[in-house]
Amino acid sequence: MIAPIGNQGPKNVLGEPLQPCCNKLNTGWYRNGSCETDENDGGRHVICARMTDEFLAFSQAMGNDLSTPRPEYNFPGLKGGDCWCLCAARWQEALEAGVPPKVKLAACEESALEIVNLEDLKKHQIEDV
Repeated sequence: MIAPIGNQGPKNVLGEPLQPCCNKLNTGWYRNGSCETDENDGGRHVICARMTDEFLAFSQAMGNDLSTPRPEYNFPGLKGGDCWCLCAARWQEALEAGVPPKVKLAACEESALEIVNLEDLKKHQIEDV
């Protein structure tokens, strides 16, 4: 099926076409390496972030262990340096706690802006992409 004219796919927080978050791990709501989302994604996994040990410890303390592999959910377990599509609300909580991981702006889906501020994302963007 051909997409309708004007439908250019998902956009990022900069209003440009959404870029892949990761090509090594099957991240994202669709597990396709992109932070694309839909109305069924209650967690809004739309922030492409590079994990740090500090953030992973924070997330675990908040009740979401992202370090332990969970094969039943196709989840590899994360370590510092991995990129992953995070829930926007968890990134915001990490920001407020002083431990936000760096983000890849071009790979953060635009609906993230319903929860987080673009200026905050820009202050924590990955510079080497």
